[in-house]
Amino acid sequence: MNYEKTIQLKDGTPCLLRAAGRDDTREVMDVFARSHGETDYLLTYPEEMSASVEAEGAFLEGKKQSACEIEICAVVDGRIVGTAGIGIVRDREKTRHRCEFGISVLKAFWGRGIGLAMTEACIECARRAGFVQMELEAVADNAAAISLYERVGFVEYGRNPKGFRSRLTGWQELVLMRLEL
Repeated sequence: MNYEKTIQLKDGTPCLLRAAGRDDTREVMDVFARSHGETDYLLTYPEEMSASVEAEGAFLEGKKQSACEIEICAVVDGRIVGTAGIGIVRDREKTRHRCEFGISVLKAFWGRGIGLAMTEACIECARRAGFVQMELEAVADNAAAISLYERVGFVEYGRNPKGFRSRLTGWQELVLMRLEL
């Protein structure tokens, strides 16, 4: 799926939101590793990225060519500072109306409006793709993320008390959230 939009951050800096593709592979992988090392709220640790450069490039290009999935990158001053995406929960008749949402932003860019803009972009893409429901899981202690998701209309529908097992804090409760599109 294709997407491109320029926004202004809270400080007036322009930020380009666009579909990531094969040419972005190395930078996306670097941002993934860095962002996943800067917080304990994301699904994986940096060293758990197991995709080769070739496989990640194919993944990104597949998303760019997809009619219903996308990986969006946020570009500030010519460099990628965050990514967000939607993917079909499962491509089966009973579940293809649902998509999953994930996002990460480099810590140096938190609080500038990038997370909200990428979330809204993914919601727009999910609607365009014909999804009926968008889903995510957030660590319960991540109040900033949960507040952002509620701001755009996500609602909690359950909790998983042992959703993540953190190296730093032990069990992390996950808040299951959904947005009707």
